[in-house]
Amino acid sequence: MTTPNDINPQPRGELCLQTLAMPADANPNGDIFGGWLVSQMDLAGGVAGRKRARGRIATVAIDSMVFLRPLKVGDIVGFYTQVLSIGRSSIKIMIEVWKTDDLTGIHTKLTEGLFTFVAIDDNGNTRPVPPA
Repeated sequence: MTTPNDINPQPRGELCLQTLAMPADANPNGDIFGGWLVSQMDLAGGVAGRKRARGRIATVAIDSMVFLRPLKVGDIVGFYTQVLSIGRSSIKIMIEVWKTDDLTGIHTKLTEGLFTFVAIDDNGNTRPVPPA
């Protein structure tokens, strides 16, 4: 049985970052390097984590990462974040990367990853995440 989301898949979470894949970030075939994509995901997760922690955070782990489709030069990509869990000082955030075709508006999921951040104080020591 298909669901409406199977027919017209949509990103989950909040759009935290949107950018354009540029030639400087690609290999000779025009595919964007995975490391560039991971760094952009880390930035998007940092935006979401900083908001939720109400202050400074640091990335402590990439718990999982799945590349589904290649990203090409010129693709417009959106980074969507969803806070999955909050510990005493940690925040787990799912980050999905979607390409949007600017002519048709169709979204295509490119990758997803689960990142863990920790709230830190001005000295770099862990601190509690404030209640929501």
